[in-house]
Amino acid sequence: MSIKTTQAPGKADHLEGAPENQAETWYRGMKRIRVFEETVLENFPRGIFFGTTHTYIGQEANAVGILSQLTPPDVVFSNHRCHGHFLAYGGSMHALFAELMGRATGVCGGRGGSQHLHWRNFYSNGIQGGIVPTATGMALAEKFRQTGAATVVFLGDGTLGEGVVYEALNMASLWQAPILFVLENNRIAQTTPINLAVAGSLTGRFSAFNIPVIELDSSDVQEIHPVAQTLLGEIRHGNGPQALVLHTCRFGPHSKGDDTRRSEELEQLRRTRDPVLIHAPRLDPERRAAIDAEVAQEVAGAFTRALADPYPNPLDEART
Repeated sequence: MSIKTTQAPGKADHLEGAPENQAETWYRGMKRIRVFEETVLENFPRGIFFGTTHTYIGQEANAVGILSQLTPPDVVFSNHRCHGHFLAYGGSMHALFAELMGRATGVCGGRGGSQHLHWRNFYSNGIQGGIVPTATGMALAEKFRQTGAATVVFLGDGTLGEGVVYEALNMASLWQAPILFVLENNRIAQTTPINLAVAGSLTGRFSAFNIPVIELDSSDVQEIHPVAQTLLGEIRHGNGPQALVLHTCRFGPHSKGDDTRRSEELEQLRRTRDPVLIHAPRLDPERRAAIDAEVAQEVAGAFTRALADPYPNPLDEART
């Protein structure tokens, strides 16, 4: 099955509700990711974050549209670009800031950094391709335990060059693992455009293993949500692995500054494919302004609080 859609920001249906309807919840979720990531990029040159970082700016609708409908037993496995997934999953913004700063109050006590998170049933790792067999194994474990949980794993177009991905797809199909493979194709792997790195069909990589796949070219959370809902429903009904290929757009650099794209190209993407701008007209302007102000206050508060938190004590680690 393939769905291809494109859209630009424009006039949309006005949705109302109290105290916060789904449209407002989606907007808040995307705005929280956006402002968090912008704060990270703005402050990285100050030297307060450790290691590197890979922001999710431009792809917010994917995380919010998919992860907003998970249940507590479900498992999420993310990659190096994990901040947006973590926040959409329900992770603490303060703990994420603290983790990037190497503080003891971080998600992993300040020792995992930007790419390596674990909280509840959320995991992330920066090893490209390696997360796919791990997530497949997690899905199989949930199947054997009969928990009814679905596993969601996010991979990028650059990961398709790793052979272990296809071994995992083969096993997931053979053993009917309850897993959703989400391929976020932002069309550029670090600085390599997809046409220079990936041959053939993206959807064909899944259908070759008899894994049902839907292809969606959209930055609209209102379009992504129902498609993900359908696929997750198939998984929960015992119909085996499913795949979602999302053609998306990354506005920021690969990490902190390695972006070789022309400024005109990035400006065009921001005008036509910004998930926040696409969704914003569906909200009452006053409610939208209120949410913007609340999110700005939340992000600033979480950042300031994390900045004042202590670093881990090596002696505490030695005693455990």
